[in-house]
Amino acid sequence: MQIRLAKRADLEAITAIYNEAIETTTATFDTEPRTMAEQLRWFEEHTGRFPIYVADLGGDIVGWASLSPWSGRCAYSDTAETSFYVKAGHRGEGVGRTLKVVVIEAARSLGFHALIAQIADGADASRHINESLGFHHAGTLREVGRKFGRLLDVHLYQLTLD
Repeated sequence: MQIRLAKRADLEAITAIYNEAIETTTATFDTEPRTMAEQLRWFEEHTGRFPIYVADLGGDIVGWASLSPWSGRCAYSDTAETSFYVKAGHRGEGVGRTLKVVVIEAARSLGFHALIAQIADGADASRHINESLGFHHAGTLREVGRKFGRLLDVHLYQLTLD
């Protein structure tokens, strides 16, 4: 498996992975599948300090991860939010962990001081990966999202970089 910067040609696979997560998991609070036009805008916003990486397994994109602005306010410029998604059928194979490690190292080299991960109830694998890589639980937002007919908590995790 090769981890590399995402290219525009990867966008269809990235979108398919994300849309599958929308429809079947609590890993995202989006509830409607994203269109290619929406994803293209998102992709074009991820430049410079906010890269997207893909896990390429013999030409098959099996996961992706990104750094995104935590907030548009200037005082948060040294903080980024991390996200990662893995294609159904490849979860539990180390893809998510590998992507997360690459994103953490990228954040260090890009000069970020803190990383944030938002993890909803039910995303136990994500919580485990984040905790095992040094993220600590920084707080819980109670019943802030509704998905699959349930109100869900969102747990904030933080990693302070060297």
